[in-house]
Amino acid sequence: MNVVLISTYELGRQPFGVASPAAWLRGAGAEVTCFDLSREEFREAPLRAAALVAFYVPMHTATRLAIPLIETVRWLNPRAHLCFYGLYAPMNAEYLRKLGVQTILGGEFEEGLVRLFERLGESPGPAAPETQSHSDISLARQQFLVPDRSGMPSLSQYAHLVVPGEGHRVVGYTEASRGCKHLCRHCPIVPVYNGVFRIVQRDVVLADIRQQVAAGASHITFGDPDFFNGVGHALAIVEALHREFPNLTYDVTSKIEHLLQHAGRLPLLRDTGCLFVTSAVESVDDSILARLDKGHTRADFLRVVQLFREIGLTLQPTFVPFTPWTTLAGYLELLDVLASNDLVENVAPIQLGIRLLIPAGSRLLELPEVRALVEPFDEAALVYPWQHADPRVDALCDEVQALVRSTDKLKWPRAKTFAGICDATREAAGISRDPEHVWQPPILASRATIPYLNEPWYC
Repeated sequence: MNVVLISTYELGRQPFGVASPAAWLRGAGAEVTCFDLSREEFREAPLRAAALVAFYVPMHTATRLAIPLIETVRWLNPRAHLCFYGLYAPMNAEYLRKLGVQTILGGEFEEGLVRLFERLGESPGPAAPETQSHSDISLARQQFLVPDRSGMPSLSQYAHLVVPGEGHRVVGYTEASRGCKHLCRHCPIVPVYNGVFRIVQRDVVLADIRQQVAAGASHITFGDPDFFNGVGHALAIVEALHREFPNLTYDVTSKIEHLLQHAGRLPLLRDTGCLFVTSAVESVDDSILARLDKGHTRADFLRVVQLFREIGLTLQPTFVPFTPWTTLAGYLELLDVLASNDLVENVAPIQLGIRLLIPAGSRLLELPEVRALVEPFDEAALVYPWQHADPRVDALCDEVQALVRSTDKLKWPRAKTFAGICDATREAAGISRDPEHVWQPPILASRATIPYLNEPWYC
């Protein structure tokens, strides 16, 4: 029986969430075709022959891109069973069912996809099993298989690591865990995992990295929501990785809270080849951080900045700077914190234009002030829309996003884009330009001075 697995977007990474179930389904006897539509053309022939078409939707953008394809798949193959799986599938189950999606899987989805494949194989004739009446969210402890990446675009077609003075490196991508033990209000992981995380067994992670190194990767991104959720598991993996591939570098993501809690372990990251750590700082306003239930303060963030400089690690903070509680003065303060702490090169410019998304099931809806603010759920946009009380803030957000898009096409250095954002913000706030007090990029800063991935979009 033919199965098609489709990814529409995952930050320029070769998707683990397609390669992993491909291994499970092929092991169960399926003929599996994998599409990554962010890197290859849509092909009709495999879809016409498929009994099961499953879309992987780990993020908001991926889901928005997948939904218009439902009608196309239905037209090409009305008998195919449609499935959406991944983080954003159960969150948007009601809307997806209206569009004809028959099975919705969340959490640990590999076993669910195999069971679905087996049920389809048992069904007499061409009719597919009935549509689910519920979303199947599994938090079971799975014994993972090594992802099967055959038939996917080569790693060279995905995002590269840019290392100043060295050039580009081919990047592989894997996951050592899923879910998260924390309950940040704005995080889309929480409605599905609700404080639970699950590990991918160490031998599977290492075997997956091994096959990507053989395919040309010289750097690995660990896509865990928080690499330090299971710190012993994580560090054992990078120690073993470094022993086997001493020249291989990698990057991870972890909370500010965890970086402080495990400060004594950070030198091990540095010594085993970690080039940078991404951390979702979100804001430098303590009242906003409290509303988001982030578990850290502005002072904690700045302590981590100093800690990383002392031990020789690079921190790459990410932000959600436009929230219902953002003010023009607060946004200016964020820019000032980045400039005064020499963090301009550490922050991808798009991070200064991110606007808070409130998806279905968000814990932000626990706050009465948010419930009073939001409009009815917009199914097509997959969010609860909201407008800022100060129209200047929404206008600035639009301007920053447009500026980032245009300067990205022009390949501007981060410092030059940052200077443009500073100018736009001061103008929005009605602050006259004073050369003595307006941040300017250093004259010699013509390119980034830290390693970074060349596809930094994050939503």
